[in-house]
Amino acid sequence: MNEHSSIQKLEPSMWPPLLGEMTDPPKQLFIRGTLPDPAVYRYLCVVGSRKFSDYGKDVCEKLIAGLAGHAVVIVSGLALGIDSIAHRAALDAGLFTVSFPGSGLADGAIYPQSNYRLAHEILDAGGALLAEYVDGGLPGSWHFPRRNRIMAGISIATLIIEAGKKSGTLITAGLALSYDRSVLVVPGPLFSPHHEGSNKLLRDGAQIVTSSNDILEVLGLSPSSEEPVQLSLDNLSSNERSILAALNPSLSFDDVVRITKLPTHEVSIAVSIMELKGIIVHRLGKVERVR
Repeated sequence: MNEHSSIQKLEPSMWPPLLGEMTDPPKQLFIRGTLPDPAVYRYLCVVGSRKFSDYGKDVCEKLIAGLAGHAVVIVSGLALGIDSIAHRAALDAGLFTVSFPGSGLADGAIYPQSNYRLAHEILDAGGALLAEYVDGGLPGSWHFPRRNRIMAGISIATLIIEAGKKSGTLITAGLALSYDRSVLVVPGPLFSPHHEGSNKLLRDGAQIVTSSNDILEVLGLSPSSEEPVQLSLDNLSSNERSILAALNPSLSFDDVVRITKLPTHEVSIAVSIMELKGIIVHRLGKVERVR
């Protein structure tokens, strides 16, 4: 047991003010750890699919890394997939992160148990675990939509990394909108099933996110004058290597497909990932290498 092991009831006077603006606020909250001061930090909910793509993982890690040094708290649900990636990326970036596991907060109740170690890392880094229920039982399916409403309610904005056509992530987006919070969405490849829901949210008017600075602006923080993150060109997938080798220094998208002999949808996904990494740009029908 570490120094953050005790579970306490969080008095309403200590709740972030945004919770009081919800139409269906929690009747009680229990906490394990330390809640970052909501008067100082801006809370950002980050959610996405459990069955994430390489694109989603890379995007999530890069966007959160770009928030390093700012007064931002990453809120997520400790679930497998994008939730876990978001918590891990926050820890790697030196940001506080707060988790709503949808279960009890005792060691034996943390769900999923495979993220027990991650939960302790969140606590050791000065973050917190929060729940509406104090009991140590495993969560029922109805727990997750209820905890998602608190995640959306406690945050200034909700960032959707990727969501399929019937993803539960869309429920969180809808809750955020109902509380008059900003919904930010990462665009995805047109033919990717991981992004059918995400792209629909964008068609319906959600705010597009293509950089960390887009997020900072919504949170009311000064955008960084950061230089692009320097990523090793050695850490590329085989498809990304093939595309990079074909560029000399630019080609049309159709020529990239023809030269690499890769399926069109795989080229689309790889190009999107490489553009977010800052390795290439894709504009006016041309794919161009920038470094």
